[in-house]
Amino acid sequence: MRAMILAAGFGTRLQPLTHRLPKALIPVAGRPLIEYGLLFLKSHGIAEVVINLHHLGEQIRTALGDGRRYGLRITYSCEEQLLETGGGIKQAQPFLDGDTFVVLNCDTIIDLDLEALVAVHRRTRAVATLVLRPDTDAVRYGLVETDASHRIRRLRGYPPAVEGPLFPYMFTGLQVLEPRVFAFMPAEKPFSTTRELYPRMLHAGEPLFGYIHTGPWMVVDDAEGMRRATHALLSGQVRLSYVQLR
Repeated sequence: MRAMILAAGFGTRLQPLTHRLPKALIPVAGRPLIEYGLLFLKSHGIAEVVINLHHLGEQIRTALGDGRRYGLRITYSCEEQLLETGGGIKQAQPFLDGDTFVVLNCDTIIDLDLEALVAVHRRTRAVATLVLRPDTDAVRYGLVETDASHRIRRLRGYPPAVEGPLFPYMFTGLQVLEPRVFAFMPAEKPFSTTRELYPRMLHAGEPLFGYIHTGPWMVVDDAEGMRRATHALLSGQVRLSYVQLR
């Protein structure tokens, strides 16, 4: 199974740090942020990873190289214009097509049993399984609502009318996808998965599911998130199964 790490963004909320350093290379507890995603994937047996690049992308390529020192094979997908989450995945279709694949955001640090996640994804015959978590701040990140079987019924308020009861979650940025998602993606156009792609798939009746995660998860998208994550890791408040602290 192959994976993609989304790393092309400008990291606006981390400015002025990201004026000279891409968000993926921002240091968290002694290592570049993107390294957590790479080590997570490697620990679950994924060996081939594609990373999309835009803002200061050459710095990421120089820092990570071909992935050999992580025990990985890294391919890069360079975006002349920022394609957002959906457009970035679409451009990487030649690398990802053909089998189940994993996508995660470079600015999140997560620890879960990826094999169990993939097993649930296959058992439900989902086209997309989004890792979700209960969070009082869910609306800020875009509310995802599921039924009791964890099938996603509403995303960011779409569709407006759904028979309940529904359960509110937030999307962690980690997802398992089938190549069928490419059939719903426009070519060579910036678009968002959560704002455009998944609502379109919900309208078409495609099976989208959530996988509920209550374990370690941190987002590093601003200075406070960077501070919290560094403290949590260095203090031992959060322990990751795939990381030995330096």
